[in-house]
Amino acid sequence: MAEILAPTPLFTHRFKGVEVAFKAESLQPMGAFKVRGAWHRLTALDEAARARGVVAFSSGNHAQGIAWAAKRLGIAATIVMPADAPRAKREGTLALGAEVVDYDRARESRETIAGRLAEARGATLVPSFDDPWVIEGQGSAGIEAARQMAERGLPAPAHVVVPCGGGGLAAGLTLALPEARVTVVEPEGWDDMRRSLEAGWIEPVGDHPPPTACDALQTTRVSPLTFDVLARRGAEGVAVSEAEIAAAQRWAAETLRLVVEPGGAVALAALLAGRVRAEPGMLVILSGGNVDMAAYGRVLAGA
Repeated sequence: MAEILAPTPLFTHRFKGVEVAFKAESLQPMGAFKVRGAWHRLTALDEAARARGVVAFSSGNHAQGIAWAAKRLGIAATIVMPADAPRAKREGTLALGAEVVDYDRARESRETIAGRLAEARGATLVPSFDDPWVIEGQGSAGIEAARQMAERGLPAPAHVVVPCGGGGLAAGLTLALPEARVTVVEPEGWDDMRRSLEAGWIEPVGDHPPPTACDALQTTRVSPLTFDVLARRGAEGVAVSEAEIAAAQRWAAETLRLVVEPGGAVALAALLAGRVRAEPGMLVILSGGNVDMAAYGRVLAGA
């Protein structure tokens, strides 16, 4: 991964006498950690598969990760995106040369649409989290962070707090840092991984979930693959409110000087709101920074 991507910065801040590390995946070249799994998956394709192209589905960050990797590898990429995806993410995906196919998030299945496209074209379907190569690639963020923490004289990662949509990043970090506890964080009403981990089986998001600014975390059902990894390692989950997420975005801007999107700020929100307690070896993942500027302006203004 280091051959094509410079390590993202590690920031630290002291909470109640404890130095907490923050991994700024928001500073990836396309604004989110998703490029890690995308690159790892696409480089595993043979020449024949590369020639037939890839199809993915995403609200924006996985879309841009696939588009970024595909452009550098000379692979045609088609992305199924919700019609209400943030404009910045849509434009970023198109600017990287991918084809975008819209769908209605409320009435259509992105998995079905993407599957049909891939079958019709003979292309490889690249899920955003339900894929061993993608999960393994996301875990590189943990390996990188552990090295950076050691270089700064910090304890090894003992507790990782991570945003969770489908669970690909969380599962990858769990595998990459087997000695660390993992807490996944989701927006209230979309906390299906939390409920699944507590129940011991997969619990989908209920009917009519509440609106959330976290477009990147609107996964209605986690996969058996990610759930199994997290459940077997004893991961836990917490949920945070929209107000707490906005407060975390403001804190990141004011304290770390970082632009963090709502879905990328939920782990930080859990720390600031007291859902998790600061402790030595804590690593908080800031997973993305692709904001809608108008909405972000309102958040910064406290509106």
